[in-house]
Amino acid sequence: MATKTVKIIRSVAQMQKLSHALAGKGKRIGIVPTMGYLHDGHLSLIRRAKKSCDVVVTTIFVNPAQFAPHEDFAKYPRDEKGDIAKIKSAGGEIVFVPNAKDIYPESFQTYVAVEKLAEMLEGKIRPGHFRGVATVVAKLFNIIRPDVAVFGMKDFQQAAVLGQMTRDLGYPIKFVVAPTV
Repeated sequence: MATKTVKIIRSVAQMQKLSHALAGKGKRIGIVPTMGYLHDGHLSLIRRAKKSCDVVVTTIFVNPAQFAPHEDFAKYPRDEKGDIAKIKSAGGEIVFVPNAKDIYPESFQTYVAVEKLAEMLEGKIRPGHFRGVATVVAKLFNIIRPDVAVFGMKDFQQAAVLGQMTRDLGYPIKFVVAPTV
């Protein structure tokens, strides 16, 4: 069931204010973090989050911190307008689209590293990749304060790294790994 409107938020402060207000009303908040250019798998994660949450926040953020110097961040595909239409069709209510300067201000120095899990498989051939992933997801968790976070099984190592981070940092979040679609 699609919602009538989707609220688009670009400001970290505005997202924090809205999340705080929703939590104050007793709303259960879900998060589906993405880098955009959504496909059916992403939409299945939104629908999964809707099953256990009152409100789902889908994030669209192409994270520069997870790209190595030889990887082309600028060429990562983007389709914000199409993504928002897809999120609406999956029943998403809120889309958080921060800009990189808000997530990583000029003085930014703090990163999250999940050591052993991030050093094998993909992490072995993409050093620093999971440090960037864990850092941005930790920041999104801190901004949105979700009750539930839904990730796809397709990105098995990413889900394992982020699940470990969630446990290690004591986030009070139900961490869901949904089947690949």
